[in-house]
Amino acid sequence: MSAGWIKKRFWSEVSVGAVEGGYRVTLDGRGLKTPAKSALILPTEALAEMIAEEWRAQGELIDPARLPATRAANSAIDKVRGQQAEVAEIIAAYGDSDLVCYRASGPEALVARESAAWDPLIDWTAHRYGIRPILREGVMHGPQPRALLLSFQAEIARLGAFELTAFHDLVAMSGSLIIGLAVLDRFATPDALWLASRVDEDWQIAQWGSDPEAEALTEGRRDAFLQAARFYFAAQPPQN
Repeated sequence: MSAGWIKKRFWSEVSVGAVEGGYRVTLDGRGLKTPAKSALILPTEALAEMIAEEWRAQGELIDPARLPATRAANSAIDKVRGQQAEVAEIIAAYGDSDLVCYRASGPEALVARESAAWDPLIDWTAHRYGIRPILREGVMHGPQPRALLLSFQAEIARLGAFELTAFHDLVAMSGSLIIGLAVLDRFATPDALWLASRVDEDWQIAQWGSDPEAEALTEGRRDAFLQAARFYFAAQPPQN
């Protein structure tokens, strides 16, 4: 939302309708636009309804924090569309230093937790892409097989602008390309995959405790991860 954007609610009716190229959300008959003044045309009715519900839920004063799907759609149109190859390349780079491939050498309980949470993801990756990721102890970087990275890149390259926008947040919030891809493949629920991304952090909290500021930051990242999953699936064309 741009500076100077109207903060007070100015509409009474929110509607969704089919238009050329997709679906559009209207406020009292006026179609939403992006900050760059492009028409906010959504690829699916489900995504349009998701955005419409955000606007219906607004109170007398508009709260941009309660418009996450609208913001993501704006980004897809204004920032990602036309630059999909570059965005895909940035995201794919996570695959060469993926969270789930770097394991602790101790203590034994942490090693066991990482193994329980991450080994199924490694097995899924090996089955899904035909190449098993290389696991390493510690945090020193070591490259993954080039063929695996190329497979990741090919998978990401097929995503449209709206899907890619959501996928970026899945990877950025979890710190793992593999976890993000597992969400897309419905390997497990987004909630379960979020917990998998938190193994090391949750271990540290169990040992040393947390603080309200860190907890709020974590909750915000969790909300963004789960919102990105909802956005991604809403942007998927209906299956015949």
